[in-house]
Amino acid sequence: MVALARKTLIYEWRKFLPAALAVAFSGLLLLMMTALMFGIFSSAGVYVSRSGGDIWAGYPGTQTVELGRPIPRDTEVWLHMDPAVVQVEPFQWLDGDWRGPVERGSVSVFISGIDPNPNGLMFSHVLSAVDRARLLEPGAVIVDAADLSKLGLGLGIGGSASLNGHRVKIVAAANGLRTLGGVNIVTSIATARTLVGDPAERDKVAYYVARLAPGADPDAVRDRLASVAAAHRFAVWTHDEFAYNAATYWMFETGAGLGFIFLSFVVFLVGVVITSQTLFAAVASSVREYAMLNALGAGIGALRRMILEQAFWVGTIGVIVGSVVSVSLALLAHGQDVPISFNYIATVACGVLVMAIALISGFLAVGAINHLEPATLLR
Repeated sequence: MVALARKTLIYEWRKFLPAALAVAFSGLLLLMMTALMFGIFSSAGVYVSRSGGDIWAGYPGTQTVELGRPIPRDTEVWLHMDPAVVQVEPFQWLDGDWRGPVERGSVSVFISGIDPNPNGLMFSHVLSAVDRARLLEPGAVIVDAADLSKLGLGLGIGGSASLNGHRVKIVAAANGLRTLGGVNIVTSIATARTLVGDPAERDKVAYYVARLAPGADPDAVRDRLASVAAAHRFAVWTHDEFAYNAATYWMFETGAGLGFIFLSFVVFLVGVVITSQTLFAAVASSVREYAMLNALGAGIGALRRMILEQAFWVGTIGVIVGSVVSVSLALLAHGQDVPISFNYIATVACGVLVMAIALISGFLAVGAINHLEPATLLR
């Protein structure tokens, strides 16, 4: 019966094509929604993921970079005292008000003050040594290329604007600086301090980033610094831990991630309904053939397994087609700076859900032969 199921599927492919397409598009929607969810929320940790530090130090309880508060300046000293730490640099983060062309009004931005040295840790995966050197110029800033139009500067480098009441100049545009919730403006920490409104707050920083010696265990360093950090009002996280905290904060604490999960559940239900109806129609259109098999001695159980086998192959074809289309759309989205990111576990979970859609639809389609009798041949 298994061989017959495949042969029937091939011979009568036109009947099963709508079901395979329904499964394929259900998988496409699930996979692309998941990729968008991970892409959008991973951009919340762009400060961490695009940087080269192994250890982050910030205010206790901070869940994402945007919620940072100033920490004591002696934090840098305590980090240097650990034997595994070989480099420490400050990272200044603050809100800003960008005023470009008069017709565009103001734009709320995030200001990232970094060490412009060639071996700097912040945004080391994005900014080249040449770009970092440009930040040595007072008032120089770098933005993501995709945000230039949002700031009202088109595609031109060298444009100027007012940032927190100070004149700044865009000296370069990079790719990979976009963050969730606003425009990221990168400048030297010296320039960032001039943009702080309260002069008493200019020497305060929200984070220190540390690089460890090759082979050092970041978890062990974090644990060693835990008691010192608690006593001196700062906290320590590993690179991966802080990036994960930022992504999960935006995903669950803001409720946006739950919205994506609910929408995925809706897509799953719609996929089951549409696919089950198309499979049911395909089975019902061949009810005389199933009645003949039953008259020849094939039991109802064997016929049900045959239908489930067909549903399995419909799901497999749908997964393959959906994956091919998803990869094509992902390449297109990448070229248009759409934030998407594929997670291996999430991708496998989407594949399992798609197969579940096909198999559940197969179980529902079995209802077309529940009352099958050889007398059907006489109708």
